[in-house]
Amino acid sequence: MDIAKKKRRIALGCEGSANKLGIGVILHEGDLLSPSTCTSRVLSNVRHTFVSPPGTGFLPKDTAHHHRAFFVRVAKQALVDAGVSVADIDCICYTRGPGMGAPLTSVAVAARTLALLWGKELVGVNHCVGHIEMGRAITGAEHPVVLYVSGGNTQVIAYAEQRYRIFGETLDIAVGNCLDRFARALAISNDPAPGYNIEQLAKQGGRVLLDLPYAVKGMDCSFSGILTRAEELAAQMKVGGKTPEGEPFTAADLCFSLQETVFAMLVEITERAMAHVGSNQVLIVGGVGCNERLQEMMGAMAADRGGSVYATDERFCIDNGIMIAHAGLLAYETGFRTPIEGSSCTQRFRTDEVFVKWRR
Repeated sequence: MDIAKKKRRIALGCEGSANKLGIGVILHEGDLLSPSTCTSRVLSNVRHTFVSPPGTGFLPKDTAHHHRAFFVRVAKQALVDAGVSVADIDCICYTRGPGMGAPLTSVAVAARTLALLWGKELVGVNHCVGHIEMGRAITGAEHPVVLYVSGGNTQVIAYAEQRYRIFGETLDIAVGNCLDRFARALAISNDPAPGYNIEQLAKQGGRVLLDLPYAVKGMDCSFSGILTRAEELAAQMKVGGKTPEGEPFTAADLCFSLQETVFAMLVEITERAMAHVGSNQVLIVGGVGCNERLQEMMGAMAADRGGSVYATDERFCIDNGIMIAHAGLLAYETGFRTPIEGSSCTQRFRTDEVFVKWRR
């Protein structure tokens, strides 16, 4: 049946660009010829995380092995939770990139296998666009400036002429990578996530604000120098080091200072983008977007401009399969398909490379 004539459309999405394996099922309802009548509903959103020991990161080969080991189990659970059968599914969506090569490949191969076994069409999805579209669907934000912050990406984005245009980004490492690597310096647990554990420690700090490099360059940011200095301070703390004023400081003070500095940088470049495009909405997406302090600081800036901040909870901020299903189904409804022979994945896939045909 022609997809344009179907009133109910269902997609299964597979995400595995980093240490989260996520598979979700989404339902779109309504007449595609009358977009204002169309709605979306999450039917299932199952996730399993590879957690490495404290003081370590997750290696691509270990993460890929985790995804291969758990894919069938997570996929079955997603179908059970959704209450749908294979026959109900219109397409299989998977993360084409960006991300870590080995995990991406593991999930792409699994998605391709499902498409061949079940006789379904395949849709490759840009991971960043998945975050944006899921954030828009959940929050109802219409034309926001998007701050996309995660372990692999840091971008300030706005939509124009069927592209998500990048106004500013990191010049080196992502803000989430900065936080994750700093957690290793303090041997902070990776369960449930290093960034979350830094956030909880930071709530206990604040007595001392340590001086860290503030590196905003136009619309872009740099986090590598901040990380290096924070690691140096962590080493000094362990041997009883003090501030230039002679004050002792704790791991909580370090976490507080790091958050305040990097989040202030993100607020600055986001506000500049808002002024440029004339928007009073900010949508925060990506795993770091769960951070309550970042949301609070962004909210204060937006309120000063008479605007508002939109964010989601950990179900949708952190990498998940449902965002891939949703963005993939939006593309599928416009006629986009990924042929099996072209169903590759790539570690480098910029947000602004995607033609956003489903938006006007």
